[in-house]
Amino acid sequence: MSAIALEGVAKHWTTAQGRVHGVAGISFELDEGTLNVLLGPSGCGKSTTLRLIAGLESADAGTIRIAGRDVTRLPPAQRSIAMVFQSYALFPHLSVAENILFGLRVRKVGAAECDKRLREVADLLGLAKLTDRRPSQLSGGQQQRVALGRAIIARAPVCLMDEPLSNLDAQLRAEMRGEIRALQRKLGITMVYVTHDQVEAMSMADRVILLNAGRIEQNGRPVDLYEAPANTFVARFIGTPPMNLMKLVASGAHAAVEGAQDGPWLPLECAGGTLGVRPEHVGLAFERGLRAGVASVEYLGADSLVVCAVGDASVAVRVPGTVAVAPGDAVWLRWADGDAHFFTADGRRGTAPRRETATEAA
Repeated sequence: MSAIALEGVAKHWTTAQGRVHGVAGISFELDEGTLNVLLGPSGCGKSTTLRLIAGLESADAGTIRIAGRDVTRLPPAQRSIAMVFQSYALFPHLSVAENILFGLRVRKVGAAECDKRLREVADLLGLAKLTDRRPSQLSGGQQQRVALGRAIIARAPVCLMDEPLSNLDAQLRAEMRGEIRALQRKLGITMVYVTHDQVEAMSMADRVILLNAGRIEQNGRPVDLYEAPANTFVARFIGTPPMNLMKLVASGAHAAVEGAQDGPWLPLECAGGTLGVRPEHVGLAFERGLRAGVASVEYLGADSLVVCAVGDASVAVRVPGTVAVAPGDAVWLRWADGDAHFFTADGRRGTAPRRETATEAA
């Protein structure tokens, strides 16, 4: 049985400009004890989806089930969930202990049970020495742990998180990603985590649901979205830097990259489609391949990012360490056939075509 299941769930608002779809009839199932990320750009519907699961928004259509129970019309308090918001929403006048215990005391849980759970949660989150402090006396990471403690102390089987790390600096975000993932595994809870940061999604998730304009673009494991993107939107959204996409046009009896002076040659039926190659799979050569001009070189320490111009298109190349090229240099770009992706004219993933030799192309 799925921990969470959505079937045809939709949500819209009526504005002066007409009906606006926040979520347009989406469906998915999440397994028990997994960490699942709702990922996408601003306005894609990921936070709305989370609020629909939580009961903070009412669905206009569809069904929401938690642990097999239809909760579509139930209020949040009856859904057996915990939630962590982007703003920590801590009570400034209460201590860490009082903030963590607030929900239990509202439910009139006994003092002995409250003390027992507080000790367990404080030890688990490294807050045991901070329980008497006020939120203003804590760092951002410590405040986030308090918010997590308040959520997990209720022992709800489902925990919903709405961009919980967005207020932290880069180093602290990286540390908290690992802590949240370890906490989820240790407790065995089902977690739904909203973020616009693909690094968070790829590093933490068992499953990623990538949304765009209220619809699901792809639902799968992080490796599936990276290695087999369903369409050009997924290909460009996943990966840093994103996948290179090169328009294919007819060139005589074959298809070639638009603006290219030579190969790679592909079957003529590929014309109108798009060839995709990730920057780390492109190599630099000084003869044979796709001729390009170096536009810029960015040294990043462990590797360098070389941006090349092919006609009007830009192709990024990620190479280890430093590279002995400079803007204005001519280079050739090469990649293995197995590293190429092909997308049809409507942007959907297609079968990668076999590269033709110059003789075959002629």
